[in-house]
Amino acid sequence: MSKKLKIGLFGFGVVGQGLYDITVSRHLNLEIKKIAIKDASKKRSLPSELFTTDRWEILNDPEINTVIELINDAEAAYEIVSYALKNGKNVVSANKKMIALHLEELVQLQRKHDTALLYEGAVCGSIPIIRNLEEYYDNELLYAVSGIFNGSSNYILSKVFNENQTYGDALRKAQELGFAETDPTLDVGGYDAKFKVCIAAAHAYGLFINPDDVLNIGIQNLHLSDMKYVSEKGQKLKLVPVAKKRNDNEVSIYVLPKLVERDDFLYNVENEYNGVSVQAAFADQQFFFGKGAGGHPTGAAVFSDISALRYDYRYEYKKTLVEEKVDFNNEEVIQVYLRFNQQRLLQELPFISIDETFSCKQYHYVVGSVRLADIFNAKDAILADGAFIADTGKYVAHTETLAEEAVCCNID
Repeated sequence: MSKKLKIGLFGFGVVGQGLYDITVSRHLNLEIKKIAIKDASKKRSLPSELFTTDRWEILNDPEINTVIELINDAEAAYEIVSYALKNGKNVVSANKKMIALHLEELVQLQRKHDTALLYEGAVCGSIPIIRNLEEYYDNELLYAVSGIFNGSSNYILSKVFNENQTYGDALRKAQELGFAETDPTLDVGGYDAKFKVCIAAAHAYGLFINPDDVLNIGIQNLHLSDMKYVSEKGQKLKLVPVAKKRNDNEVSIYVLPKLVERDDFLYNVENEYNGVSVQAAFADQQFFFGKGAGGHPTGAAVFSDISALRYDYRYEYKKTLVEEKVDFNNEEVIQVYLRFNQQRLLQELPFISIDETFSCKQYHYVVGSVRLADIFNAKDAILADGAFIADTGKYVAHTETLAEEAVCCNID
């Protein structure tokens, strides 16, 4: 039998309202007792007595046994979530930045205080990838978890490659529709996708990784010449986070644009939709598809977590408990397309081998093999140059040998 949940909700934006719509349409054993907001003067569709600007009305209410955190401020969210867990309240959150930055500590708090933190809505909206990594793949050897984790950037790229819009026009449209913020850096810079893949890696590999150590370069420097190159190859461009097992005890994690072939599942994932690919030793490749943004899709994921708490569900983090731990290592060598403006950038980013080159007055590009760690170190130089870099998706054999024999290639 399910237990009664008395809920304190933090945040009543797009997702908060979507969650409320879903909750009132279902006749379950739960009650939203109080909603914490920042702006009391803003007109609301619900009775004013349901709202408060004082977080302690929720956190110190002994009747409230469940906290739902749906605010934008990562540090404020961490304070709310950690306090709630320490004081016997279960929590559901959709704040991917907060969770990625503090996940290891939050796991310890759950274990110490016998409380639960669920966050399906933080990773890929309506796609239940965390629950599947926890339950379906709990004893499976996973080779890779990757895909399209950010609906805003995917919407922009869809408009660019399907409707021949410029990057600037597609970005403005995404902002008008509420898919992208006024400052879109979190989305188009690959930060949002990085936070999400770091969370997924904890469940896939038992690895807690500081997001600051993970490479992320987004689509912010996308140029007409890059679009032309991709189109001439018969490919599409997607922003793809990757968590990949390199060997028995190492995992590489990164976020880069990727050139996607027609036979790739991601090729037909368009607009604000997300797609997650899981490559496993026994289950082989499986693909999850669904809306990654919007009030109701994300609200549905949050509601699923709330429903699970009625039966005392919690993540077990089984892969963090195994004796043989995995380490983070970004020595992986990948083949990339790099379009750049100044030749001196190649001194900052040493290629191991070059497979293709092009040069004209307006720009230059190379296709070749390079180490992820070297891209990470050259990130600021790449962005400052206005350069665009993308994973070609081509397999690079004998990556360890190549890395050891790396030489700097001079290009005229």
